[in-house]
Amino acid sequence: MAFFLPNCSLVRASSLFSLSLNKHIQPHISICIPNSKMAVKAEDFSVKVIRTETVAPNQPWHDHSLPFTNLDLLVPPFDVGSFFCYKKSHESMDVTTMVDALKASLSQALTLFYPLAGELVRNAAGEPEIHCKNKGVDFIVAAADVKLHELNFHNPDVSIEGKLMPKRRHGVLAIQVTILKCGGMVIATMFDHRVADGYSANMFVSSWADMTRSQPPSFLPSFRRSVLNARRPTVYTPSTANMFISLSNLPLIQIDPNMEPNFDQDLLISRIYYIEGDQLKKLQLLASENGCQRSKLESFTSFLWKMTAKFMEDSGHLDHVCNMAVAVDGRKRLAEGEGVEKEDIMAAHFGNVLSIPFGRNYSKDLKDMPLSSVANEVHKFLKSAANKDHFLELIDWVEDQRPTPLMSRPFAGTEKAVSIMVSSGQRFSIMDKMDFGWGKLVFGSCYVPVARRDCYVMTMSSPVKTDDWIVYMHLPRKHLNYMETHATHLFKPLTADYLKL
Repeated sequence: MAFFLPNCSLVRASSLFSLSLNKHIQPHISICIPNSKMAVKAEDFSVKVIRTETVAPNQPWHDHSLPFTNLDLLVPPFDVGSFFCYKKSHESMDVTTMVDALKASLSQALTLFYPLAGELVRNAAGEPEIHCKNKGVDFIVAAADVKLHELNFHNPDVSIEGKLMPKRRHGVLAIQVTILKCGGMVIATMFDHRVADGYSANMFVSSWADMTRSQPPSFLPSFRRSVLNARRPTVYTPSTANMFISLSNLPLIQIDPNMEPNFDQDLLISRIYYIEGDQLKKLQLLASENGCQRSKLESFTSFLWKMTAKFMEDSGHLDHVCNMAVAVDGRKRLAEGEGVEKEDIMAAHFGNVLSIPFGRNYSKDLKDMPLSSVANEVHKFLKSAANKDHFLELIDWVEDQRPTPLMSRPFAGTEKAVSIMVSSGQRFSIMDKMDFGWGKLVFGSCYVPVARRDCYVMTMSSPVKTDDWIVYMHLPRKHLNYMETHATHLFKPLTADYLKL
């Protein structure tokens, strides 16, 4: 594997600590980490990869192919990461024991979540499917010469990307376990999004954590594809058919080489903020001024949409469309009215069960609208997708398009527009579920690789204050700078002090 990071400098033996890893692989490996009292800049620390190996299920399944569901086929081929931070364990547990426990339980978890040990291939129709052949996942063990509280949580591009986050070289999942200078640990995963949505990724990591503690897994996953089969005959409305577009129908866009770059072609970066609960309540009150109570997610999405429109106008992009999309999970919706058994089946379904409703408006119209009016628009497009009929129609529509690749319409690049996807991570409640046996999770977040060119925002619960939010943003640099300047009361840079590390 071509995963290389700088070697650490050699120092006195008193300032070193050693990791004795799996003796069947490598009897003893010393990891050299400088013992400096000086603060470490996030971009300065180095990481040493100790070993990379493949972990396979401990009880292999028979070789077979698992087809994608119609909802899986709506997801583009990109990766999404997550990272989980832990302080040094108070238990008398050495690093070797912890790493060996993670590896052994991972092998057990992959027996339940066996498609994650496979790889993506194309079937005869050209559609992707999972070849379940027990190939295993890349498991990387590394050490970093940085303490947990020294990490730059506000700027994960310098502290996480290429250092604590693995690259997915092959297969559908890669995992990296990094031991920090303070004895803390960061566990990071990188999934192929076509195989798992956020709910499914959470299901896997939660169950892996349970099994590391020798507990029954939180979830027993279901890979029953028939629960998402299309109806015969297929039935759908024009509004559902308009949400996605066939790639074969994309118009050819003529690019003027002399034209100034658009702001949406600006470098996309990632930043993490926290929003105080009092500010969220004020936002919600403003969004509900017309007498209709709006949720915090609707209120936040409305503010983001309006701020984006103002940014576009202030930056001179007067003729641009502003699209705002929100991911909606269909598991509970598809089980509506069908009893407890169907609810359990859908709750256990591993894969993608998402729709992406969106609102479309010109920035010049959005920027002067009261927040409550923008919230009405958000509520309207969310309501259109938050029901059983919508998901059944979406499954049917995809059936009639197969095997042509599809894409969410606002992200297809068919017009001058900025398009942002908002996803809510509050429903995952990860803080109590990601305990591997050496202490509670102190912080966890999604991570969008630098190479991704889509604008993405995820809201999450705060690990330290119940009413606060953590917000992950992957947006153009100029866009983020604008919001930091014009909404400093709302977006506070996430720090180790806030996380009480």
